[in-house]
Amino acid sequence: MTDIQNQIDAGLERAFAKHGFAEPNIETLRKATGVSLRTLYKYVPSRERMILRALEHRHRRYMVQVFPETEKADQVALATIVDRVAHWMKAETTHGCLFHAAVASAPQDEELRALLDRHKAEMADRAAKASGLRGQESEISLIIEGLMQSWPLRGDESVRAAKALCALLGEGPVRSAEAETS
Repeated sequence: MTDIQNQIDAGLERAFAKHGFAEPNIETLRKATGVSLRTLYKYVPSRERMILRALEHRHRRYMVQVFPETEKADQVALATIVDRVAHWMKAETTHGCLFHAAVASAPQDEELRALLDRHKAEMADRAAKASGLRGQESEISLIIEGLMQSWPLRGDESVRAAKALCALLGEGPVRSAEAETS
């Protein structure tokens, strides 16, 4: 990916996260990317493609932040992954999941739905692999999705509840990432 593609994708992600998917006009999106209209359309020829590129960019950033150990063989507690998701929610997504918001804005768009499904499946698969809980991807998905959906209303209370559910999966005593590094 070129620097200009990354700049455009990052700007689009920021604009859609800030304004939603219905509100920003093309000039708002262009300004967010910091490129000319001609350059924007050269790299991303339609609004639908802009949304998909923004979400692909977000997917990559999310996976790097929540699963930095994917290159290592070390396992990490599911509660630690929950802490990372909570950190993501605090920093990036205080109003809920951007992928779900995109699908809600265009419920008939099969490409958006497929992207949402792929993102959520990869998240559950990586969490199961990283935590040594293979075969429990559905349960992990429900815990993390529940955390993300309840976060805007319940904040840290949803983190505590998610960690309690992690303990039920057989992880033993639940400790936060902060406690592990203290």
